[in-house]
Amino acid sequence: MNHILCFGLGFTAGTLAERLARRGWTVNATSRSAAGAQAIAALGYRGLVFDGSKPLPPEAFDGVTHVIDSAPPGDDGDPVLRQHARDFAARARQFAWVAYLSTTGVYGDHGGGLVTEDTPLTPNTERGHKRLLAETQWLGLWREHALPVQIFRLAGIYGPGRNQLLSLLDGSAKRVIKPGQVFSRIHVEDIANTLEASIANPRPGRAYNVCDDEACPPQDVVEFGARLLGLPVPRGVPIESAQLSPMAKSFYADSKRVSNARIVTELGVKLSYPTYREGLTAIAAELKR
Repeated sequence: MNHILCFGLGFTAGTLAERLARRGWTVNATSRSAAGAQAIAALGYRGLVFDGSKPLPPEAFDGVTHVIDSAPPGDDGDPVLRQHARDFAARARQFAWVAYLSTTGVYGDHGGGLVTEDTPLTPNTERGHKRLLAETQWLGLWREHALPVQIFRLAGIYGPGRNQLLSLLDGSAKRVIKPGQVFSRIHVEDIANTLEASIANPRPGRAYNVCDDEACPPQDVVEFGARLLGLPVPRGVPIESAQLSPMAKSFYADSKRVSNARIVTELGVKLSYPTYREGLTAIAAELKR
């Protein structure tokens, strides 16, 4: 009986959980609050409260065969491992697959150059350093206890309900211009495609970049979306005067093209949305219904 425990049920883990539940999997998932756990239960899953300050009850792991961790790390690394590293070590043989969702930010800035999973990890943001620490902690459990951990380094995530078209429609979209800047991105359904492919073919200790086939300047995506919706293309704003949030600024600190060759060759992933054009076109079609 396949049974997944999701630490956090956000955009990505929620998409995967929905797919697995349709296939008859049992789903446990955590939220930081009791209200969030109740919302999870309303989806037909078992909702648990976990905010990193105390461990889950031991029975939360009973019968669990697969684990996915999307909890944001703190200064001391992953809050899941802060509370449960010993549990994972002691129960390592219980699990068929464990996934840690990281970020391509662990590579740092490469001036628009190409990075692969073999590129040295040199993060240049606080967020990237925290993710690298969490990766190291999880891989330590693989090395020391044979816990079947895989690392997934996600590019910028978009999909239904979280995409550039919505910011164009509400008037908040900006074409932020930083010469030489390129991002990689990935549709949430293709993250789920990749995770399902890994579940079918686990490779403990392996790291995977999860991104589409085409990195590009972010202003190109805004322009494409505007034309797709028949809206005026927002004027370009130099990054120096863009008034970005701290999170947005952290994205602009890195410029690189991320290779997805490993998920294609090792896991056999065929992207549903190989570039932002296919992804935004499909989302626009749904918005017009």
